[in-house]
Amino acid sequence: MKSSVLYTDINEFCTAFPHSERLKECKILITGSTGLVGSMLLRCLLRLNDLYALGLSFTCPVRNIRKVWEVFSDLQVDAPVNWVECEDICLLSADEIGFPDYVFHLAAPTASAYLVEHPVETLVTSFFSTRNLLDFMRGNDKLRAFVYVSSLESYGTVVEAPDAPLTEDFQGYVNPLAPRSCYPMGKRAAECLCSAYATEYNVPTRIARLTQTFGSGVHADDKRVFAQFARSILKKEDIVLHTEGESAKPYCYITDTISALIYVALFGKNGEAYNVANASSYISIREMAEMLCREFSPSTNVRIELHPERGYAPTTFLPLDTTRLEALGWHPQVGLREMFKRLMEWLGENSQS
Repeated sequence: MKSSVLYTDINEFCTAFPHSERLKECKILITGSTGLVGSMLLRCLLRLNDLYALGLSFTCPVRNIRKVWEVFSDLQVDAPVNWVECEDICLLSADEIGFPDYVFHLAAPTASAYLVEHPVETLVTSFFSTRNLLDFMRGNDKLRAFVYVSSLESYGTVVEAPDAPLTEDFQGYVNPLAPRSCYPMGKRAAECLCSAYATEYNVPTRIARLTQTFGSGVHADDKRVFAQFARSILKKEDIVLHTEGESAKPYCYITDTISALIYVALFGKNGEAYNVANASSYISIREMAEMLCREFSPSTNVRIELHPERGYAPTTFLPLDTTRLEALGWHPQVGLREMFKRLMEWLGENSQS
C-alpha cells in the first residue's frame, strides 16, 4: 500500500508522539488489525519500533491470512508480528495470544449492510469475543491495559441538540428490538463487561469511544457519507443529500485516533470510558457538505432530494466532551478541513493505483 499521504501521516505521528519509551520491550495484542483503525495502529507502532529500537512484538488474530497480505502488502517479512489465523475470534485460545502487556480490542463488524443482515452474529461477536479475551487476561499478571474500542453509537439517539457536550456518563435512547440496534447494544454490553471485569477481577480495562474516524487508509469505495462527499468534490459533482442533513457529530483524523488509543492505554484509569473525538470538528451533515464545496470546489453545489421511503436513521445530535481524554495529555492535531484535504489526496492516489 504505497502512498505518500499514508507514510507522511505515520511519520508525522511518530515525530509528535512523546511517550515511545514507555512501550519499550512490550508485547502487544491487536484484534481487528486489518481494519482501518487497527491497521493504522499496527503501522504506527511498527514505525515507532523501527525508529526508536523499542523491541516491540505483536500478536494479531485475523480471520483470513490472505487479507493480511492485501492490507499489508508493503510490510517487511521480518516484521515482529505473529499473525494468528482464526475464523471466529470468539474461539481464539489463550495459547495463541500468550501474555501481552497491552491489548487493543478493535475486532467487530462495522459494515452497515452486514449489521442489518446479521444482527445475531454482530451482537454475539461483540459480547463473546470481549468476554473470551477478558477471561484470558484474568490470569495475565503482566497486563498493563486492556483497551476496548467502542463507538459513539453506544450513546444511541439524541433527538434534541443538548445544551452542553455529552460526557461519558450520558446515555441516549436505543430501541433494543430494532435489528440495527445489534451494534450499539453490543457495544454497550461489551463496555459493561469491561467494567465488571475491572471491578470484580481487577483486569485493567479502559474503554475508548470513537467518533467517526477517517483519513489515509479509507477504502476507495467506502460508502460512508464523508467518503461519498469527498469523491463528489474530486469529481466536481454536486453533493446530493437524501435527508435535510441535520444530524451532527464530531470527527477525528486517523492518526489522532491512534494517538488517543495509546494515551488511554498508557495513562487511562481502569474501568473508565474516554470519548475520542476532535471536539472542534462538530458539524451537521449539511454544514459539512457546504463547507467542502466552499473550501475545495466552489462550482459544486449541495442539492437536497428527499427520500423518506429509504428509512434513514433519525436525526441525532452527538457533541462529545473530550475533557477526560485531554486530561491525560492528548490533544488532536488535525482540524476538519485538513482531514478532508488529506482524505482527498489519499483517495486520489488510491484510485490511480
